[in-house]
Amino acid sequence: MAPFHFFGIRHHGPGCARSLVRALEALKPDCVLIEGPPEADALVGAVLHEGMTPPVALLSYAPDEPGRAVYHPFAEFSPEWQALRWAAAANVPARFIDLPIALSLGRERDDEAPLRADPLTRLAEAAGYADGEAWWNDQVEERGDGEELFAAIAEAMTALRAEVGEDDAHDLLREAHMRQCLRAAKKEGLERIAVVCGAWHLPALQADVTAKADTALLKEAQAGQAKKLKIACTWVPWTYRHLTRASGYGAGIASPGWYEHLWASTAGDRPRAIGWLARVAALMRARDLDCSSAHLIEAARLADTLAALRGRPAPGLDELHEATRTVLTMGDEAVLRFVADALVVGDRFGHVPADVPTVPLQRDLEATQKSLRLKAEALQKTLDLDLRQPNDLARSHLLHRLQLLDLPWGTIAQLGRSSRGSFHEVWTLQWQPEFALRLIEASRWGQTVAQAATARAVERCAEIEKLAGLAALVDRVLLADLEGAVAAATQALENRAALTGDAAQLLAALPPLANVFRYGNVRQTDAAMVGHLLDGLIVRAAIALPLAGTALDDTAAEALREHLLAAHAAVGLRDGEAQSAAWRQALAQLAGLPTAHELLRGLATRLLLDAAVWDGEQVAQQLSLHLSTGAPAADAAAWLDGFLNRNAVVLLHDDAVWRLVDEWLAALSEEHFIAVLPLVRRSFSHFAAGERRDLGTRAARGAVTAQFTGTADWDDARAVLPLPLLRHLLELQP
Repeated sequence: MAPFHFFGIRHHGPGCARSLVRALEALKPDCVLIEGPPEADALVGAVLHEGMTPPVALLSYAPDEPGRAVYHPFAEFSPEWQALRWAAAANVPARFIDLPIALSLGRERDDEAPLRADPLTRLAEAAGYADGEAWWNDQVEERGDGEELFAAIAEAMTALRAEVGEDDAHDLLREAHMRQCLRAAKKEGLERIAVVCGAWHLPALQADVTAKADTALLKEAQAGQAKKLKIACTWVPWTYRHLTRASGYGAGIASPGWYEHLWASTAGDRPRAIGWLARVAALMRARDLDCSSAHLIEAARLADTLAALRGRPAPGLDELHEATRTVLTMGDEAVLRFVADALVVGDRFGHVPADVPTVPLQRDLEATQKSLRLKAEALQKTLDLDLRQPNDLARSHLLHRLQLLDLPWGTIAQLGRSSRGSFHEVWTLQWQPEFALRLIEASRWGQTVAQAATARAVERCAEIEKLAGLAALVDRVLLADLEGAVAAATQALENRAALTGDAAQLLAALPPLANVFRYGNVRQTDAAMVGHLLDGLIVRAAIALPLAGTALDDTAAEALREHLLAAHAAVGLRDGEAQSAAWRQALAQLAGLPTAHELLRGLATRLLLDAAVWDGEQVAQQLSLHLSTGAPAADAAAWLDGFLNRNAVVLLHDDAVWRLVDEWLAALSEEHFIAVLPLVRRSFSHFAAGERRDLGTRAARGAVTAQFTGTADWDDARAVLPLPLLRHLLELQP
């Protein structure tokens, strides 16, 4: 009797897994050979660990080149997973027999054949199915045929492979290696060897091929290997969403949640369909959607009828989906989308025990997560941190450090309570399985998260070319509380700033540093260390600003306008007397510089007015000069656009400005009015709808509102009463 017993399966197939467990119980093999990476043989025993919860994946990677990696995912309903568990529980040796990862990753496959179409499509078309996926699900995964299933699969695959006649070069190598592993097991004197492999490979493993031919093929492949790779393996958590085809990983399936339901329920039994509809009903009721017992009864009847019409022993996912849409959701596809997301795919996240071999960086992260009570979860959740609390502050430091390592477990909100002046940080957390590989890649920078993030930040100092990028890096390393990285980044920024005269870069570098300086104490960071750097950049930017505003076209002027506004706000945050004086002097020079672009001159005038550096009379002189009938219409419109600064406040509340703009428009000739109208309209289009309405009301009234010139009679005692409440609302310290 031949020692080999072949079991052709489909990866992640619950029907195959159920039948395989029955077959192994009946056969009682003395060895189990499984299609998988042989480098991971030492990790097989972990499948029975109480802390191992699928879905999980074997991660095989090259430590010297962590970017080269392969995942082999397993769910509870994966036949290979059940074979591993059976062998471990029965104390029977289990080995992986696929082509070694070292050879697979080390080969240069530029001549790789095009992706082969699903060969099962031919069988599906012959049986009247739309595609191979539907045929296999109906004939294999949603049935419970037991051991006889594998004989039928072997017969079908033998006929199909003979007809297709396509041989992928990589598949030929894999099959040659698997045959060699079978020969080695036979030489050991084993009598009942179970071979669990993809159904497509069955004919090749049973073919009459000599050992000499396989050896020659493998030696040729090794000789053509680009490099010899050292391979390391570990278990990593996985998710159902990453088992789907959309995840981009091999051997994906469309409906892992449904397959789990098939695995957990009795194959081919009607209660399987009723249980699924009950889960759909619970999901709908949780969202306050109408779903009564009568709905469920009618949906179950419809699913049974559809299955009977199609010759199926029990309703499958297609029948249940149609019954749900027809009876439960009344044709509403929106409801079906969240049913598909929550049930058909599912949100299950696996877990790997702590004693599984991994890199020190990952162990440090896991220990930190445990101490900070931050659990890695596949579901997206919101985390509101109060930075006055030590544990929350430490959580913030960890999340910022991981972002420096290109591991965005958390994404910080940009609005609401996460403003820089608040004691709160709001994060959106969602763990992704591929982060395990990124941790391995990041381990070259250090063995702890703090060490690695510091080294990566220091490395980035040499990579970043723009001052704004370096300033933003200073901000990030301060938020991450990395003292060594702060020193390196600030020194790099100071050195780069000393060598550049690019005003745009100098202006762009101010906002991040000003944020750190103003709000550093809120986040308990030492903001003083960037104070001198910020002051020096403000002075340099002020010197460069007037010249930077000259000889610009409209596009360049618009870009510089954005930098100028952001820098002006940054100088306001710094609120230093000497720095503010230098900046205001630069604005005055820009406003009066004839060669500067009119948009920037108008903006500088507006900023000086808002800061009360120029009074109404000085601004009126500028208005008269730039909006006179002698000024070119396009220049006047550009100056007005800059002066209004895309808001209507000055027009609504300053009678002198209103009068001058009104007189300028009234004095335009028809030709000039037509030329300037698009430019003025563009300026007014930035006003809010309420502001435009108020402007229209005032223009229709045709009268000038008198300015208030009286003296306010303040009651100081009453004026201070709201201050405690305001401090509480704004989270300000007394």
